[in-house]
Amino acid sequence: MNYDEHVIHFSCAGDALLGICAVPEQARDVGVLIVVGGPQYRIGSHRQFTLLSRTLAASGYPCLRFDYRGMGDSTGDQRSFEEIDEDIAAAIDTFMTQLPVLKHVVLWGLCDAASAILMYLHRRQDARVSGAVLLPPWVRSETTLARTHIKHHYGQRLFSRDFWTKLATGRLALSKTLRDFSNNIKLVQRGGLDSDTSFRSIMPQALRHFPGQILLVLSGNDYTAKEFLDCATSDKNWSNILGSPRIKRVDIPAADHTFSTAAWRDQVEASTLSWLNAIMPPRQD
Repeated sequence: MNYDEHVIHFSCAGDALLGICAVPEQARDVGVLIVVGGPQYRIGSHRQFTLLSRTLAASGYPCLRFDYRGMGDSTGDQRSFEEIDEDIAAAIDTFMTQLPVLKHVVLWGLCDAASAILMYLHRRQDARVSGAVLLPPWVRSETTLARTHIKHHYGQRLFSRDFWTKLATGRLALSKTLRDFSNNIKLVQRGGLDSDTSFRSIMPQALRHFPGQILLVLSGNDYTAKEFLDCATSDKNWSNILGSPRIKRVDIPAADHTFSTAAWRDQVEASTLSWLNAIMPPRQD
């Protein structure tokens, strides 16, 4: 299917934002808005967002990727992923105004952009958003990182041949390793619950109450994904959320955090497209 790709300029709170919109000749009534995590811009690592946008457009799904304020070619002060609700809303407004055929929007985000999407869903409750694609959401805190290191890093090292070789030959700083392990234990022991307003507390509420469909894509060789899963399975605020029938989970076991190979990016694209086709009614030509 042929599509047109063009630049879109729009405003947000007095700043000028720039996006790239890919529009199929026969567009479906659901569009995909790619929310960018920081510090990145609309192309994405390894051109992932550009390639994804074109793949979706070639299959009939309009796609908009944009720079929020302070990033890429958009003006304004830099801001954290916790402060881009206005940017997402402005992009949705523009997307749907430019393409009157659109009835729904799916938000797509990687890392802290996935976290930003969940905060937007919870705080704005935007009825125009019918779904979300989340790639290893960011849940980082000192406690979650320490817990993940204890569970995955140190355990794996005990079964690593390289670890025992370094230990036997005196090339391992054992005292530093033991000190780091002890510090991680202390962080986990004193770690408390997040406040009700922290992004880590808002995210499970969004997943629990958002009425739309969600695709969760997890990379296996990635501490951010491991941290997310540890949080989702051990924190009572997340209890049973991932078992919801509204959430489809796809694991790409060998992939790293940014899906840095063409094969891994192809899997992400195929998973996104398959999920969209499953949740959206067929186009009426």
